Amino acid sequence: MNQNIITYIDDNRETIFNQWIEGMDEIGEKKELKAISEKVYLSTSREYINLLLSNISKDMDNLSVVLTDFAEKIVRFGWPLIYVTEGLSLFGKIVFEGMTKDETDDSQKVTLMYDFDQWLRPVYNEIVKTYTGSWEHTVSMQKIALQELAAPLIPVFDKISVMPLVGTIDTERARQIMENLLQGVVKHRAEVVLIDITGVPVVDTMVAHHIIQAAEAVRLVGAKCLLVGIRPEIAQTIVNLGINLDQIITKNSLKKGIETALEMTNRKIVTAGDPE
Repeated sequence: MNQNIITYIDDNRETIFNQWIEGMDEIGEKKELKAISEKVYLSTSREYINLLLSNISKDMDNLSVVLTDFAEKIVRFGWPLIYVTEGLSLFGKIVFEGMTKDETDDSQKVTLMYDFDQWLRPVYNEIVKTYTGSWEHTVSMQKIALQELAAPLIPVFDKISVMPLVGTIDTERARQIMENLLQGVVKHRAEVVLIDITGVPVVDTMVAHHIIQAAEAVRLVGAKCLLVGIRPEIAQTIVNLGINLDQIITKNSLKKGIETALEMTNRKIVTAGDPE
């Protein structure tokens, strides 16, 4: 590491930091980060600058650990990758221009540029790798969480459970629906299961096939399946596609489905005070 770079940075840390903050404002990324306070923004920015300076010691193993913690923090904040990559480029530009503003020897500038590249390029690579890894891990955890919520089986009455479906149903989600249905039927000892497709925007041949398979699987474990929430446009699509739902009881609303499920379990909803 060029000792002149280390000395210059140590002597001008606060000036470099202030110029860096101004430069990041001009880049415009800070405008996308207004969800956090000015205090948090400045403290995180200063942490980033100090992180960059830590590579002066060439302790790349320690840098990787520090970068991992920092990357996880900015991913949680929702800051874009360009914040750290542009920030690194700006940092190098500020230091280089500060050191060469009075320099007239081109050969020395070239040497200094080479030293900068040797210093900052490994940091850049490590930052991108760490940020990407943290982001992929976060997305993976969110995907798992969404999958757990994507097809819940909810017991609403004794022996009656409902599975509300929202959004597009693909092959992976259909598998999750099947697993949750079968596990939930056994766990809640359900005799009737209502699959509510009110929130499913499109029911095509593939979706209908998955629903029929789910209903058949429920029947095999000793329960009955009702398909509810069939809107007029969905009904028309099912008819036009020639999809056969004869083996499944269908209702146009969850309310009617629950009333039917209660009748199937020898119960009904009565108004208080009505004679039985």
